[in-house]
Amino acid sequence: MDVESSTKTEASQEVEHLTPVEDKKLDRIYRHLDFRIIPALWCLYFLTSFGGSAYGNTLTMNFETGHSLKQTLNLTSHDTSVASALEYVGFILFDLPMNLAMTKMSPQVWLSRMVVSVGLLYTCYAALKNASGLIAIRFFSGVAGAGVWPGMTYYISLWYPEHRTARRIGYYFTAAQLSASAAGLVAAGFQKMDMTRNMEGWKWLFIVYGSITIFVGFTLIWWLPDRPSHLVSPKKSFLPEKVAVFFRSPQPLTGENRRIHEQDMKARYIKLSWGWRDVVKVISDLRTWPLIIMYFGVVGTGFGLAVFGTTLISALNPSLSGIDVSLLYAPIWLFDLGGILLVTPFADKFKGLRPILFSASTLIIIVGLIVTTYAHGFWHRYSGLLIAGFGLGPTVPITMTMSSEIMLPVYGDVGTAVAAALVSGLGNLGSVTATYALYSGWPADAARLYQYSNMMLVLMLGVSIVSCAILQFMRWKWY
Repeated sequence: MDVESSTKTEASQEVEHLTPVEDKKLDRIYRHLDFRIIPALWCLYFLTSFGGSAYGNTLTMNFETGHSLKQTLNLTSHDTSVASALEYVGFILFDLPMNLAMTKMSPQVWLSRMVVSVGLLYTCYAALKNASGLIAIRFFSGVAGAGVWPGMTYYISLWYPEHRTARRIGYYFTAAQLSASAAGLVAAGFQKMDMTRNMEGWKWLFIVYGSITIFVGFTLIWWLPDRPSHLVSPKKSFLPEKVAVFFRSPQPLTGENRRIHEQDMKARYIKLSWGWRDVVKVISDLRTWPLIIMYFGVVGTGFGLAVFGTTLISALNPSLSGIDVSLLYAPIWLFDLGGILLVTPFADKFKGLRPILFSASTLIIIVGLIVTTYAHGFWHRYSGLLIAGFGLGPTVPITMTMSSEIMLPVYGDVGTAVAAALVSGLGNLGSVTATYALYSGWPADAARLYQYSNMMLVLMLGVSIVSCAILQFMRWKWY
């Protein structure tokens, strides 16, 4: 570690002596990287996020004719809550090992493998016959998608210094919002295909979505670049050279641009050879746990609304058709997108305000849920969902950026990888709570229009705000 610290200090001094021309050139270099990396990550996250939102829509697709997924498979509320919860159990169990594996191999190949796996799993949904099959495949969907979100956070840290990451994470995080919005619109379209060739509309949706995801997943191998050249391990690949060449992606920077980027990153990024003791150090760092709890509340709320948003809308106005419900679901995530685009740039520009921005956004979600629960009239209650969507947008990118900001300087790249996986994995216990214990998992709450479920989310969000305050106190007092 002493050698690594010395190397980092020398690199920092080099950055301090960058000429004004080189300093301006850095902005152009990172914009160039944006065009190569961010669209690829956006597509990756769009496709892997789409499945969960599509699944939520299939629960109500063509319910008027008895052809929704829930009706076709004769699912009870218990079946749907168990199936949804088990997906997040897959995330929780496999996020950390998947992210650690990514530090040992070509990250773009590993990310591509995840996308292809997700596509294969969702294509298989069309063959479902009963509740047991759904419960099993939801778990394996979680396993297939485990590591995607923390893996992208780790990947972005390879190419961008910490003070430039919140905006970039926000850029590709918009894919989750747009995929949720698109899922509602796409579901409305596929309902028109119901019983075409004797297959329900939801089956057609999963077949088409899975096939597209598999195709795009393979192209990511050559679209996304590997690590920057100065971080590529000199060890020989375990694959034969002719095979290894096939999986290599060209470096996006050359010549002087590569030199300046390498100089900038060496000052801020530490790549370490790590062992299990290093992993334990990150896990035992007290700052890791408030981050997990911050994520717990906001991601639990986000996935609760993503999976059961259509259920909530339908309960608020039972006269709506399946297509109407799908169309009303989409704007929630457009408001979420607006929150990301408006707030995350400030999280990069004013690093010290990140905890305040997180807490303020979380308070907006709370306001939205209260409006949804207690306002009079359908449209007033629906506006509460839009408010909650706006607040949700910035919270996850800010949490993941704070995780990297705190762990990278102390533990190097393994700190980023482990912390991102722990925050994402254990934080998804909030998703398990929202999908298993609340909404469809709480049948008695349906008669109350899910008032108690909404208030449980408010409680979880309040705990997230308190955890953010505790984290800041720890940083001021002890770190």
